[in-house]
Amino acid sequence: MDDRRRPLPKKGKPADSRPPRREKPEEETEESYLEGRNAVTEALRAGRTLNKLFVASGDTDAGLRRIVAQARDAGAVIVEVDRRKLDAMSATGAHQGVMALAAVKEYCTVQDILDAAREKGEPPLIILCDEVSDGHNLGAIIRTGECAGAHGVIIPKRRSASLTAVVSKTSAGAVEYMPVARVPNLSAAIRELKDAGVWIYGTAADAEKSVYDTDLTGPMALVIGSEGEGMRRLITESCDFTLSIPMKGHISSLNASASAAIVLYEALRQRSAK
Repeated sequence: MDDRRRPLPKKGKPADSRPPRREKPEEETEESYLEGRNAVTEALRAGRTLNKLFVASGDTDAGLRRIVAQARDAGAVIVEVDRRKLDAMSATGAHQGVMALAAVKEYCTVQDILDAAREKGEPPLIILCDEVSDGHNLGAIIRTGECAGAHGVIIPKRRSASLTAVVSKTSAGAVEYMPVARVPNLSAAIRELKDAGVWIYGTAADAEKSVYDTDLTGPMALVIGSEGEGMRRLITESCDFTLSIPMKGHISSLNASASAAIVLYEALRQRSAK
């Protein structure tokens, strides 16, 4: 959450309570914008088509010049704009002097994720987000999953963050490498995974078994519940196992992305030791 406060208006001028309007053509969606140097660099590295690259006028450091050169070589139109215009276009408020208008990343299917694991000769390691609505959390989960070797992320179409500029920025470019499936019904996706031999794990404070005492080396999908309510009842009932994360402090829970990181890296540790 942004803790910055809006400055008090000068005397004699009424405060404008409206948020700044983001400047974007009607035919373009928020999902088509990439913001920040990492997000743009990884998109170029992954071969994603960039239609336009917007660069703050006057920014001439080596890192930005390299991004501009790569984008130009890839066929992108380079547009120099005033930094204030970038501020108005930005959804994250942290564009670092560069934004790109890109072809929207396509969602994959659940089967695509299973196939990716099979092609690597690895037991599936999949993340299911049960109504994770905060884009920063989803971006952090994608970033951690990519670093921990997960094969894909599954999100529901309703009541969930999607692949927006905020998610791309928070993932630091990991969204370019992590397959993401967007499904109409998460319960149906869980049944599809079970039919493919994947075990479903969820985290719960009252679970009898700790994540550190559970074998995570087999084919598994980890359910991450929403920020406020955790896993929904039907999704909890669909889990084959529930795991607890040991807590020693006064706070009784972790946020969604932190919980995902702990379980995914314990899975990675166990799989690396085999």
